[in-house]
Amino acid sequence: MGNPVGRAIAATLGLFTLANLRGAENLWWIDIRPLPSWALLIPAFVLIFHAVLPDRGKRWVAATVGLLLAVSILNTARYWTLELHAAGPIPFSLVMIGLLALILKSPTTHHPRLAALTTAAVLALALPPAQAWFFGRTDYRRPADAIVVFGARTYADGRPSDSLADRVRTGCALYHAGLAPTLLMSGGPGDGSTHETEAMRNLAVSLGVPAQAIELDAHGLNTLATVAHTNRRRVLAVSHFWHLPRVKMTYRRAGIDAYTVPAHEPYMIRQTPYLMLRESAAFWWYWVRGI
Repeated sequence: MGNPVGRAIAATLGLFTLANLRGAENLWWIDIRPLPSWALLIPAFVLIFHAVLPDRGKRWVAATVGLLLAVSILNTARYWTLELHAAGPIPFSLVMIGLLALILKSPTTHHPRLAALTTAAVLALALPPAQAWFFGRTDYRRPADAIVVFGARTYADGRPSDSLADRVRTGCALYHAGLAPTLLMSGGPGDGSTHETEAMRNLAVSLGVPAQAIELDAHGLNTLATVAHTNRRRVLAVSHFWHLPRVKMTYRRAGIDAYTVPAHEPYMIRQTPYLMLRESAAFWWYWVRGI
């Protein structure tokens, strides 16, 4: 123990944990339920202590990391028992097991300060895309009060973009599966005179959804606005996988149970790398605002 890489991981996890003790964002890396979030207070301080004084309290650090490893292993096992419509074969908890193991034993380096800074930067930059890849691509569909479909671009001639059409088709499939009685279309102005929500409604009706089952939120200009206008206790939230971690975080802070469903994409959108990069910045901005 005491290697710069392991110390940087410990510092990052410890500080991230302390920043989220009042909320539920520690679920992004570890799930200790049914225990309350404040139960992570001591492990957070031990991790930070190890980062600052790596040669002290090695037994306490080993015991703490061992406990966190055990919980992460349980998280992994729990993931494989969940009833998921579609998911990747590997949960994010397995990644956390690897990171925690590096605190106990990480590779040596001839540039300790550079290694520590690089490790911390990589962790900060990697969390949003990692959550998008692991959490965002998992389909958590189940019965709900409404299906909320997040808007995307509508062209000047009134046609929905491929991204918007993918989201609407996915929402309609959930409706036809009987998972909710209402489709809530939320979005902003389109490129032309046709509003995003109007294009969404027109497509949904063409796909067999009764008009009376569709509600429009014409002021869903961003994720915060859509969540604020939802006015439901339990929803299915439909968007693209890279957007869903921020959607989940925002709904959770609003006290609404949201189960995310990634839009079915017949093909990968060309701008996906750029969208994921932009979403990483947005994720951290929403996270900071929440603190």
